[in-house]
Amino acid sequence: MHIETLGDGPDIVLLHGWAMHGGIFEPLTRRLRERFHLHVVDLPGHGYSRDDDTHLDPASCAKALLATLPRAIWVGWSFGGLIAMQAALANAAAVRGLVTIAASPRFVSARDWPHGVAPDVFTQFESGLRRDYRATIERFLALEAIGSDDAQAELRELKTHVFERGEPAVTALECGMQVLETADVRARIGELNVSNLWIAGRRDRLVPAAAMRWASRQSPQSHFVEISSGHAPFISHAAQVADAITVFAENLPA
Repeated sequence: MHIETLGDGPDIVLLHGWAMHGGIFEPLTRRLRERFHLHVVDLPGHGYSRDDDTHLDPASCAKALLATLPRAIWVGWSFGGLIAMQAALANAAAVRGLVTIAASPRFVSARDWPHGVAPDVFTQFESGLRRDYRATIERFLALEAIGSDDAQAELRELKTHVFERGEPAVTALECGMQVLETADVRARIGELNVSNLWIAGRRDRLVPAAAMRWASRQSPQSHFVEISSGHAPFISHAAQVADAITVFAENLPA
């Protein structure tokens, strides 16, 4: 996997969302690099890791990264949040702290889980990937931008960067969509043995803030921050997200 390192200070791992790459974090890395040593990952099949054949499921990605990276605070956005959760559950000694941004322990709604996307939405995306994956990615980006203070500007930002490191592998996109559709780690959130911070977008249409508020209540070491944004608060409210991560990091034990 391609991992870009920059900045100096305590170690932070940054994990992007489905169909994106580490470069999407630029508004956030620009602020964090002044205080932290960042490890910005391109997940398998994405960006500069397009030819990496590591299976794109949270357990496999977390295992591969834990074997490579130093002890760090793991920050995961959306799909990347599932990998960060898995790393913290698998090896708490290697994860100094966990930060999830617009990430949920279960992305799809169910009878006992109203805080997710309707199952048929993911079915439509999976079908669309087989017909026209570029158009499907753009529809997904549009859904991510809904709820932003300036949805059109945020959508332009996402579209500008989505393919700047090359096009993602279709097999990785399909695998990632299946993970988002089936992942459910609600029963394990209470097992987290590291300090954790849940950063939610108040108007997020993919991951309702209520999902992250619920997750934050499952562990005594949890903190919850809600930002007036859509699904990508690190773009629309980069300074607020950077400040929340910094305060969280400063209060962690060595």
